[in-house]
Amino acid sequence: MGASDDPRRVHFQSPEYLVDRLDAIADLFDKDRTDLLVDAIREYIEDTADSETFQELVATKYYDDQLEFETVKQLVGAETAQRLRLLKADLEDEPLDLATPDDVDVYDGDVTTVDDDR
Repeated sequence: MGASDDPRRVHFQSPEYLVDRLDAIADLFDKDRTDLLVDAIREYIEDTADSETFQELVATKYYDDQLEFETVKQLVGAETAQRLRLLKADLEDEPLDLATPDDVDVYDGDVTTVDDDR
């Protein structure tokens, strides 16, 4: 078990009926309440992280400097976070100030013009 897998005690309040249902399910499967909670949390996090809406929100907040890269990595995984980092760097770059080439005819002499006589 790695350091990130070490258990951490978490205390929270829940409506009694949910705890009662959870205990009944735990008894049915001969499992511990904690195991069911951890499984449910893991599944929720995986489903959320895979959703397009969630990934768009993470990207938007990262591009707006509301999230640090390490947090993005935790939320969407290392590969997606790296892709977002590269895109952010690309977005932050100044556009190249290149002059239009004079010696290249990109239209190959076949230019169509439009008169706008409104």
